[in-house]
Amino acid sequence: MTDFTALKGASILFDLDGTLVESAPDLIAALNSVLIAEELKPLLLEEARPFISRGAWWLLEWSIARAAMPVPATFAATLFERFIVYYSAHIADNSHPFAGVIAALAVLKAAGAKLVVCTNKPTALSRSLLTKLGMVDMFDDILGIDAVTAAKPDAAHLIEAVRAVGGNLNRAIMVGDAGPDAGAARAAGIPLILVDFGYSEIPAIQLAPDILLRHFGDLVDACLTLLDSARVDSSTAGISA
Repeated sequence: MTDFTALKGASILFDLDGTLVESAPDLIAALNSVLIAEELKPLLLEEARPFISRGAWWLLEWSIARAAMPVPATFAATLFERFIVYYSAHIADNSHPFAGVIAALAVLKAAGAKLVVCTNKPTALSRSLLTKLGMVDMFDDILGIDAVTAAKPDAAHLIEAVRAVGGNLNRAIMVGDAGPDAGAARAAGIPLILVDFGYSEIPAIQLAPDILLRHFGDLVDACLTLLDSARVDSSTAGISA
């Protein structure tokens, strides 16, 4: 029988889009709603999916730029406001948690881990999405881009998330899918788990995670492995041959 003792009090930090939730269909649909209204070329899901970690604003500016047409400086901001209105109303039309997410979170939570969402998505939108998917109560806190002093890949996002739940950075793990997650974890000095099915411009393995996750059914064991390694490293710190 697996011993989950090491999970008690550990802080497990999760990216949202592309890690916990397949949200690309609704994000791209919302962007296309404003692009089509302006007679701009809509985004194809397969071409835009890898760039979602850059954010909706970047995708919108990219869509305008590729049209090669002169636009007022306020044009992108106006379209972005329309995007937010549409996306807020359709945030969970086709979004869904990845396979195995709910079961893995339930095990971690039952074992006493502190679960925190660390996302560059605004907090209100993140809460709305997780609420509509019936997942919000699984997390001890949700910190979006507006809830921290500096967003991923800055270490501050993760450090402030751990602090928000009374955790210890020495017993924290970041679970993500793309460069901002990897950068934040390395900057904060905490172990990194990356999923290989998220929104990354390059294969996740090239971001050198401590563990590459192909299915959430392996998440709990991955967390236990990294927490055990951290415990061993801590206990042997300062010991030389």
